Amino acid sequence: MKLSDIATALGGTLVGDGSVDVTRAVHPGEVTSEHDLAIAMDKKLMQALDGSAAKAAIVEEGATVPEGQLSGYVQVKRPRYAMAGITDLFELPIHAPDGVHPSAVVEPDATIGDDVRIGPFTYVARGAVVGDGTILMSNVTVGANATIGAQGLVHAGARIGERVEIGEHVIIHHNASIGADGFSFVTPELGATEEARGGVIDEVTAKNEILTRINSLGTVIIGDNVEIGACTSIDRGTVSSTRIGDCTKIDDLVMIGHNVVIGENCMVCGQVGIAGSATIGSRVVLAGQVGVADHIKIGDDVVVGATSAVGMNLKSGMIAVGSPAVAKSKAAEIYMYTRRLKSLFDEVTRLKDRLKAVESGNKKG
Repeated sequence: MKLSDIATALGGTLVGDGSVDVTRAVHPGEVTSEHDLAIAMDKKLMQALDGSAAKAAIVEEGATVPEGQLSGYVQVKRPRYAMAGITDLFELPIHAPDGVHPSAVVEPDATIGDDVRIGPFTYVARGAVVGDGTILMSNVTVGANATIGAQGLVHAGARIGERVEIGEHVIIHHNASIGADGFSFVTPELGATEEARGGVIDEVTAKNEILTRINSLGTVIIGDNVEIGACTSIDRGTVSSTRIGDCTKIDDLVMIGHNVVIGENCMVCGQVGIAGSATIGSRVVLAGQVGVADHIKIGDDVVVGATSAVGMNLKSGMIAVGSPAVAKSKAAEIYMYTRRLKSLFDEVTRLKDRLKAVESGNKKG
């Protein structure tokens, strides 16, 4: 690939020889050939270029490149965004068999689109639909009447439940579970959980006896261009559907409960847990290990900091942190005053001692 072509694809500024041919993109410290493209978009990496075999590089706009080191380089304004373009240009192919592997089982009434690739030991149940160009890797299960749109990629071990609807250009990583039944149970009489939520009490008298299953009649509906991480679980709805909006990205080890609705262009990071019937707006960021209580509503463009516990509704545009999650400025205030508690207690103790001394002197007086 010519350096000039890379500059055009990234919308960057070419400096020097655009005819330099590169075959792979690497960290500057891992360059072994003059055909390696050094990714030196952090200014701290300029030193690693000095004396390396690299003849081409991607650098941040304004960076000082070692003189005489490179034959050509591309300057980019936004390195993180440029990285998306670079990895797209040099993406490695998926090793999936052409057509349907002999060990795969596809039921006769399933609908398989053009150019679909199905790996070994994968099962596609009756009535399922797999769109054009979609790849199902090994040991994938597609349940009855499930639908997967065109140009999707389902990695090994993923489980797609019955009646699940998945849009186009969706990536599902290893061992994800889409469409398991929701965690929903009820007791014939008022249970301990319901009593505990009913008011400010320290003890419960109700008993969780005869836990009765509430079946999941709904499904999961996933929009276009969604990505779902490894070992993530998305439960189907009780009656209505659990929904994931277009372009939302979900990390590994995320738990999304039944009836949850997530908007478009959200980022849900690793180990997030979202309880049933929560509603998440569009362009929301839930950082790692955030917990969201059931029936909570989070507005658009909210950012929730890592390990926060969301137990109340959050308005649009809010930055929330802490447990329970509150506005960032409020959390900082709470933290500041908490840090001062020891000195405050010491001061109160000193004041009490002085007051006792004064009162004792007055009595003697």
